[in-house]
Amino acid sequence: MRFFQNANYDFIRWRWHALVLSSAVIIGGFVLMLLRGGMPLGIDFTGGTIVVLKFQQHVSDEQVRDALDVLPGEKVVQQYGDPAQNEILIRFPQTEQAEQGFGLEASSHQAITALEKANVGKFEVLSTEVVGPVVGADLQRKGIYATIASILGLSIYIALRFRFIFAVGALAATFHDIFVVLAMMGFLGYELSLNVVAAILTITGYSVNDTIVIFDRVRENVRLMRREPLDQIVNTSVNQTLGRTVITATTTFLAVLGLYVFGGEVLRGFAFAMLVGVVTGTYSTIFIAATIAIILSRRELKARKGAAPASGRPSAADKPAADRPAASRSKKSGRNVRAS
Repeated sequence: MRFFQNANYDFIRWRWHALVLSSAVIIGGFVLMLLRGGMPLGIDFTGGTIVVLKFQQHVSDEQVRDALDVLPGEKVVQQYGDPAQNEILIRFPQTEQAEQGFGLEASSHQAITALEKANVGKFEVLSTEVVGPVVGADLQRKGIYATIASILGLSIYIALRFRFIFAVGALAATFHDIFVVLAMMGFLGYELSLNVVAAILTITGYSVNDTIVIFDRVRENVRLMRREPLDQIVNTSVNQTLGRTVITATTTFLAVLGLYVFGGEVLRGFAFAMLVGVVTGTYSTIFIAATIAIILSRRELKARKGAAPASGRPSAADKPAADRPAASRSKKSGRNVRAS
């Protein structure tokens, strides 16, 4: 069974609308993050202690927060996962702990002791996560290096396999996907953690793979459709690969959706980033990578046309038929010319 076998949608017609939409999402997300003081970093990068507790009965955040007021420093208390599960997450930032002079592991014990004394309710400790400041800084640095290295490696590969303008388009689409994912996570208040970095690296490869499939078809159609403008060639190539693109994106989206729904709170950030990345990766290949390639191709063509008159010697193809040699005119008309 083949889907979209004879598809003929005019995707390129909507490229400017897509660019406006992407710009609005990215700018809006980053402005919101700036107003909130930047994107929140997970414990993987900042260091600190996270304790997850499960209470036997419903306990509000305020009750837990009041019980922990006896401890020095700032505490973050919030619901964890499904509210019906009565799970509470307590986070002690590393900076506050360092200023107060007690260790990272000691903070979890002190929190448990304070809750027991306050008689908030019976609970059990589901998990305790401790990350020191040196480890957090090292993970943050390695995450940045891994992202940059993957983008550079993929860009070099595309530049060697395709024309330069296509490499620029693929690179722009990759950055577009990363920015959209970060903007959407900023809108919904997700933290940037190692899981999210892993999702960004996966999205980078997914987006570039989708772009390469379409650009490969564009390269084949350039030879077959020499008289057609690049806009039409790209649009035809997108329609020819539309079935494969939709099937791949749909199956990947459904798999990640299952991870988002049933994977638990620990994988929620990773799954959300992947959901957004699958959608924007498919979208950017059509409307961002192809659009950038078309714009650069037109500029390249204009530069060539501008350089031809500057030489002062028009080519035979640019000369009027009357100014061409007799042999050339005869070949054009299909007659043979014999020497007299």
